[in-house]
Amino acid sequence: MPLSDDQNSDSDSSRLSESTVSSSDTEYSRQSFNSDSSSKPSSPASASPPKVITFDELMAATRNLSNWTLAHEIAVNANFCIKQEDYPQNSFAGTVKQIVHKAFWDHLESELNEDPPEYKHAIKLFEEIKEILLSFLTPGANRIHNQICEVLDTDLIRQQAEHNAVDIPGLANYVINTMGKLCAPIRDNDIKQLKATDNIVELLRQIFHVLDLMKVDMANYTIKSLRPYLWHNLVDYERTKFQEILEETPSALNLTTEWIKESIEDELSSISDESSSCPGADSSSKPIISPTLVLNNGYLKLLQWDYCKTIPETLITDEVRLQELREKLNQLKVIACVSLITNNMVGAAVVDVPDFTDHLKRISLPLLEGMNKNFDLKEALHAIGIQICSIVNKSLSERSLPTLSEEMQSNLMGQIAHIVEKNNPVCSLIDKRIQLFMRSLLALPSFQKCMPTMPGGLSVIQKEIEFLGSQYASIVNFNKKVYGPFYANILKKLLFPEAAMEKTEAETSSN
Repeated sequence: MPLSDDQNSDSDSSRLSESTVSSSDTEYSRQSFNSDSSSKPSSPASASPPKVITFDELMAATRNLSNWTLAHEIAVNANFCIKQEDYPQNSFAGTVKQIVHKAFWDHLESELNEDPPEYKHAIKLFEEIKEILLSFLTPGANRIHNQICEVLDTDLIRQQAEHNAVDIPGLANYVINTMGKLCAPIRDNDIKQLKATDNIVELLRQIFHVLDLMKVDMANYTIKSLRPYLWHNLVDYERTKFQEILEETPSALNLTTEWIKESIEDELSSISDESSSCPGADSSSKPIISPTLVLNNGYLKLLQWDYCKTIPETLITDEVRLQELREKLNQLKVIACVSLITNNMVGAAVVDVPDFTDHLKRISLPLLEGMNKNFDLKEALHAIGIQICSIVNKSLSERSLPTLSEEMQSNLMGQIAHIVEKNNPVCSLIDKRIQLFMRSLLALPSFQKCMPTMPGGLSVIQKEIEFLGSQYASIVNFNKKVYGPFYANILKKLLFPEAAMEKTEAETSSN
């Protein structure tokens, strides 16, 4: 789920201070690279020497990572919820579970059918039901709390059992009525079905099933209630949690450092290429690199990232979203390529085809679904080519015009099939224009809601790419706000090693 524009901070908090990354703290965002960013309470600690990590420290870091990831997902993904998962019916685990459960309920039934009945396991079930019902109560619900404890008093039930005076159906009926008061409206039908069940053992089994569903409902209600609070405090929370992970695991920024370092090297290479193409350029002067540009280039690389590789640590919480964006962009890139080829080769034939662009997207998107997962793109492009020829010929026939010749259809389908080739000129052109649009989008202040100018050749996918672009920019802007201080320290050391060394020496001498 994308972060909405109103979830972004003002321009000061999202920009890079002194050409480096800002934090959400405005005062901190105006500090230069030579300032002591670690003096701020929410800024990352300076690098520590390697240390031996104990098992307890590792587990603490793992718990921090789990909490950090979960909090991020709850806050930014409005569709995040807990679902009750069960084993597939024919799986080994599912079969074992079914056998064990059947054995338990059969044993309970045989106990209750004895003369006199054996209530030991039934009492344990009611004791568990009582604890579950109490867990659903909010603080202050004293009356119903006391009532549940009184009716499902297991000590009293055991005394009744000794005298063969336990009213199991009556207890079950009370439980069902109480569940009806506590459950979400979506469970009303389940409660009705419980009331219609006569067999006591089956009734108890179904009660536990509905209670499990109510647990999930309660968890999702809690998540929904927490979401606004989490979002309001998410920047500080995530930064604090990541700082705790970094203290437990000093190597927790290694991949992030490599990611930024590669972006710097790419920028240096680009500057070198530009200098070599300008004979009058001064090659002896040290190139000036914008930290903002370095970081934005790093974010752009994520749109072409090989997700078989481990993503930088500071982007773990958004890995799935970034991967989905990459896959959707790849689909749109293919559609733009097909559109450009079709218009160049048979433009006169399709110019009067009503809603040709929409037709193209409708036939292409289903065929390109899953194109990044063991996907035969060549076969999909062949199918798209056949469909395009069919649409064009149908339109031409309806207007009493000659259809495309066999040679023209063959050439069109051949050009579309060539999209799959590496360094295909049409594909490279569209890719550069998508990158240009995304780069322009990242250069905009986070508060600016208008989109940059759409490069030529992308009009066929303009609506879709603007939507994906807004999602992408939201992820990037939020990531900058959370991890800005960490990026600032890394960029300071990589771009200005002399200043970082002077600061370290000064700290050493003062100690």
